[in-house]
Amino acid sequence: MIRFGPAGNSKSFYNEGLKHTHQAPKWLKERGLNAFEYSFGRGVRMSDETAKTIGREMKEYDIEMSVHAPYYINLANEDDKKAQNSFNYIIQSLEKLKLMGGIRCIMHSGSLSGADRKDALTRVYKRMDELLNILNKKDLDSMILCPETMGKYSQIGTVEEICALCTLHPMLIPCLDFGHINSYMQGALKTKDDYKRQIDIVFEMLKEEKAKYIHIHFSKIKYGPAGEIHHFNFSDPESDQYGPSFEPLAEVLHEYKMSPVIISESTDHMAEDAMTMKYIYMKNSFDKAEDCDKIEKSEV
Repeated sequence: MIRFGPAGNSKSFYNEGLKHTHQAPKWLKERGLNAFEYSFGRGVRMSDETAKTIGREMKEYDIEMSVHAPYYINLANEDDKKAQNSFNYIIQSLEKLKLMGGIRCIMHSGSLSGADRKDALTRVYKRMDELLNILNKKDLDSMILCPETMGKYSQIGTVEEICALCTLHPMLIPCLDFGHINSYMQGALKTKDDYKRQIDIVFEMLKEEKAKYIHIHFSKIKYGPAGEIHHFNFSDPESDQYGPSFEPLAEVLHEYKMSPVIISESTDHMAEDAMTMKYIYMKNSFDKAEDCDKIEKSEV
């Protein structure tokens, strides 16, 4: 089952007078969405009771919960103490996620910080192996860690790098951020075949049991010579200039019979753009034009 949802609460959520994430599941369900990603980007600062309350509501409305671990995780750091801090951020994120009833935790792998890329990658793989041993001891290895593809040249996170990392353990499944991939590749994601080439890498390196169930982040992103600059929403006049477009990806997901969780990271309009993506995907799931007409966008 493919799922769509936002990364955090849209501006419209707050404009309607809602204030707390535990109110989001009902709001999302009413809009036809069934996934939600909570960001611990700037630190894990949630009480256990709040996590449990959010989890109860997510379960009530059948919303699949994921979290994004702190942005500043860096398994490539040469400093062992700082690398240990990264381990702790991931552990804290997983513990809260478990209380919320979710299983997917998205994480950044690391940055070069001036180091040779090969050396940085070696440290990332070594540190990930250490982290996996810790998670096993803490009974957290039944969760899913999703290393994310990144949008800047100074970061670890090409599709090949992330897939290689995910070969280390069954709990590792990639998060393909297609806005990041497009930024890194300077706008190369344009056609169905462009998307196929990236997804084929996942199938070749990780086989069907992981490739079919990847995590996906999607937004249109402005990029420059060094990669990612900032996110757009779909209605931004500049967004089509940079892309990527969701339509060809929807075709590939349908053709390959994939069942990912797709999270919109658009600026302010995350839920609205998640609804648009669901509508596009649903249209691709029908063979006859008259069947497409039966799908009302307002119902999605």
